[in-house]
Amino acid sequence: MNANGISATDLPGANGQFDVFRDGELVFSKRESGRFPDDGEILAILQAQ
Repeated sequence: MNANGISATDLPGANGQFDVFRDGELVFSKRESGRFPDDGEILAILQAQ
């Protein structure tokens, strides 16, 4: 996926895992937050960095 100049790749996880990394750094974790991200939340996090 490529949006707004950000390229993303999805990888299979286990047990409903949903983690987002940027350059090896965890920027969002469903396990840690207890929820899926809101619409546009991941893009906002990535653009803010």
